[in-house]
Amino acid sequence: MAENNDYDVIVIGGGHSGCEAALSSARMGCGTLLLNHNLDNMALMPCNPAIGGPAKGNLVRELDALGGEQAIAADASTLHLRWLNTSKGFAVRTLRAQCDLKDYGAHYSRALAEAPNLHVYQGMAEGIAIDSGRVKGVVVRSGEKFGAKRVVLASGTYMRGRVHMGMVSFPSGPVGQVPSEASLSESLIRAGVELRRFRTDTTPRICRHSVDWNSLELQASDPEPEAFSHWSEKRAYSGHYCARTRTSVRTHDILKAALSRSPLATREIDVKGPRYCPSLDDKILKFPDKESHPVFLEPVGRNSREIYMQNFSTYMPPDVQLEAIHTLPGCERALMLRPGYGIEYDYVVPTQLEPWLEVRAVRGLYCSGQICGTSGYEEAAAQGFIAGVNAALSVQGRDPLVLGRDQAYIGVLIDDLTSRGTDEPYRMLPSRCEHRLIMRHDNADRRLCEVGRDLGLISDGRWSARLREWRAIDDMRERLSSIKVPASKEVNSVLEEAGSSPLSAPVPAMELLKRPEVSWSVLSRVCGVDANRGEGRHMEVEARYGGYIEREIRRVRKMASMEQLKIPENLSYSDIPGLSAEALDKLSRVIPRTIGQASRVPGVNGADIQLVQVAIERFREGRLI
Repeated sequence: MAENNDYDVIVIGGGHSGCEAALSSARMGCGTLLLNHNLDNMALMPCNPAIGGPAKGNLVRELDALGGEQAIAADASTLHLRWLNTSKGFAVRTLRAQCDLKDYGAHYSRALAEAPNLHVYQGMAEGIAIDSGRVKGVVVRSGEKFGAKRVVLASGTYMRGRVHMGMVSFPSGPVGQVPSEASLSESLIRAGVELRRFRTDTTPRICRHSVDWNSLELQASDPEPEAFSHWSEKRAYSGHYCARTRTSVRTHDILKAALSRSPLATREIDVKGPRYCPSLDDKILKFPDKESHPVFLEPVGRNSREIYMQNFSTYMPPDVQLEAIHTLPGCERALMLRPGYGIEYDYVVPTQLEPWLEVRAVRGLYCSGQICGTSGYEEAAAQGFIAGVNAALSVQGRDPLVLGRDQAYIGVLIDDLTSRGTDEPYRMLPSRCEHRLIMRHDNADRRLCEVGRDLGLISDGRWSARLREWRAIDDMRERLSSIKVPASKEVNSVLEEAGSSPLSAPVPAMELLKRPEVSWSVLSRVCGVDANRGEGRHMEVEARYGGYIEREIRRVRKMASMEQLKIPENLSYSDIPGLSAEALDKLSRVIPRTIGQASRVPGVNGADIQLVQVAIERFREGRLI
C-alpha cells in the first residue's frame, strides 16, 4: 500500500470493468489501487460464463488490439468456441467462447498481481470524497481513507443491490455477494449525480449428471483452430458441448399459473430490464401466445457439475422454477443446484458523462460498466479500459482518448451512452453500428493497435508481430494483383468441383475471388499461392466487399467535418433564437462536445443543428448570437 494511502488512480470494483480499468491505468505508469469487496471473486461471471457473440465479440477484439486483457483471459479459459453469423457475411461474423469461469477469474487475478504500479486491496467502498466538485479519494467501510487524483467507479450491480426470487426480496449483490450500502449512492447524489434503477436477471443452474444428454441436440466447437486475441496461439477445442432444448406449452402453463408469485407480474419490482435477453416471466407476459422458446444448456467449468440454462432466466420462486425445468426435454429429472433470480440496482444516468467517461458534476470521477446502464461482460470491460486510460491520461496532463463511431464498436458504445442515454440496460448490437463494414473482427488490429501503441500498452514484441502480419497481407495483395488465372482444363476442373462456372478467358485472381463459391482455399489451388487462414480471409473480404468498403470510407470522410466541429464550452443554448424547447432541454443536459455528437442527441433535429452551427460561427467571430 502507498505509504500515505495516496494514489494517482483508485478503481472501485473488481469485475470485468474494474479489472480492465486498473490494468490500463497501472500499465500506463500511474500508481493505482483496485478496491474490491472480495479478492476471491475478481472478474466474477455471475451470469453465463460466455464471451463474445454478435457485436460483443467485436468489442473484445478491439479491446485486445488496444492492449486490454479480456480476449487473452477468454482464450486462457475457453471450453467451447464457435463462429457466429457466418451466413451473414464477414462484416458481422464474430467468435463466441464458452469459458471456465474459475480459470477466467484466475487469469485476471494473475494479471493484476503481475501488473506494475498496481495494488489490489479488499475493501468495500462506502463513499467517494469530493471537495468543490472534484474527487479527492475513497472511504471504505473499515474507516480507512485513500486519497486519489482520479477515481474510476465500476461497481456493477452492487449499488443498493436487491435480489428477487418470487415474492421474497433482500439486499444482495449477484450470486449472494455482499451489496454496496446506500452510503456510496448517497455520496454521489449529494454531489449532484443523478441515479436511477435498472434490473437484470439470471437463470437456474442444474446438475450436469442429471441431464439426459443423449436425447438432446449437441453442439460441438468449430473444428478449425481459432483465438480471440491477436497474440494467442489458435486452438481447436473438444470435449465440451452445448445442447439445445425447448420450452413447451406445459412449461408456459406452469409459469402462467404462478404469475401471481412473480414480482414482475405483480409490479413488486417495477424498473426496466434488458429487452434483448428477457426473462421467461417477461416472455410469458408479453408473448402469451408463443408456444415455445429455445433453451441452451451450457457448461460453466471444466470440472464443474453446474450447467447454465441460457434463455431460462426468471424471477419465479424456486419451486416453480424446478417444476418448469422438468418439462424441458432432457431435463425431466434435472437437479437444480442454484435457483435463478432477478436483481435491481442503482446506475448513473450516462448522459451526465463526458465522451471520455468523466462525470461532469465531479471532476476526476470516471464511471464504467453496468454503473453506466449497460449489460454484458464485454461492454463493461470495454468501458473500463477507456475509463482507466482516460484517468491515467488526465493524471499525466494529456488529452483524453475518444474513439469515433467510424473507428470502433467501442466508440459507438460510449457515444450512444453519453449522447443518447438509455432507458433500458444497453446491449451492443451490430445494428447500432452504421459503419460495421469497415469495423470488422478481422481488421481490429489495423484500426486500433497504433492507438494502443501510442498509449504504451502494446509491447515491442507484439507490435513487431503485427507489422509482420500486415506486411504479409500487403505482399499477398500485391502478388495477387499481378496474377491472372488461366482458362485451363485444370483450373476449370477445380472451379467446377467448387460449384463455380468455368473460365472462358483468363481473369485476375482478385476478380475470381469475388465469386461466392471461390474460397481462399480454392483460389490458392488454381493460383499456386499459399497463406495462412487469416491472410486468406482478409483477401476474401477485400475482393468481395472492396467496392462497398470504399463507398463507406467516402461516407465517413464526408461526415468527418461534423465530428470535428467542436462546440465552445461556454456556448449558451438558451441564447440561440429559434431552437426548439426539446432541443434546448436535451442539449443543455447532454452538453455535446461536437456537432456530430449533438446531431445524435434524441429530440434534436436537423433544423436545430443548423441553428447551432450558425451560433458557433457567430460565437467564434465575437458577434452576439
